[in-house]
Amino acid sequence: MYTLRVMQVYVILPAAGLGTRMAGPQPKQFLELDGVPILIHSLRAFAAVERVADIYVAVRKTEVERVEAQAAEYGFNTGRVHVVEGGDTRQESVAHALAALPAGEDDIVLVHDAVRPLIDAATIERTIEAVEQHGAAIVGLPAVDTIKQVERTAHGALITSTIPREFVVLAQTPQGFRFEILERAFREATADGFVGTDEASVVERAGLPVAVVPGSQVNLKITQQGDLELAEFYLKQRGR
Repeated sequence: MYTLRVMQVYVILPAAGLGTRMAGPQPKQFLELDGVPILIHSLRAFAAVERVADIYVAVRKTEVERVEAQAAEYGFNTGRVHVVEGGDTRQESVAHALAALPAGEDDIVLVHDAVRPLIDAATIERTIEAVEQHGAAIVGLPAVDTIKQVERTAHGALITSTIPREFVVLAQTPQGFRFEILERAFREATADGFVGTDEASVVERAGLPVAVVPGSQVNLKITQQGDLELAEFYLKQRGR
């Protein structure tokens, strides 16, 4: 008797970065936000979404035990949260996690910056729905400032054109894809030695369309001290 397979949603949190833009003794994903590691906030956000089956955290080999201990300390089900060894680049870390997923072709994979701890469940759900419809989707924030294209010279940057804002979005995460689409795009990129700036750029290179889900300024990426202070503010506002 044929049994219909239920589509699964998997999450990858690449967290192997050293956080060189934020001075400090440890990578920024381990800094505390309201007394809790930033990485744990990100884990909680996805664990709270019922449709998410498993979460894979890709970290440096030296941090695997630390993250496993933190996940246990904060009560995560070890059968749902998996820690895998990442790579030297974001793309390598995501590729390692992809290889560990027990995913089928039509399953959905969401990749999220570990240092975007304030992602909300509604945006995650909208991203999943967009992937179901389009096969690939990212969260993006409409540009507010005027966008200038420039040419870099020895004496500084010179404007070459103005890009209409309606043609520009600022990419955020999660970025979601059908497993078959992301795995194939990554496989082709590896074969050609291509390294993208995010997962969408790898999928775009494969000639596949990527939809955009509206993002939020609250879904900020913590890269410097001021971002951490702003995240603290947003977190307190959310608590009210």
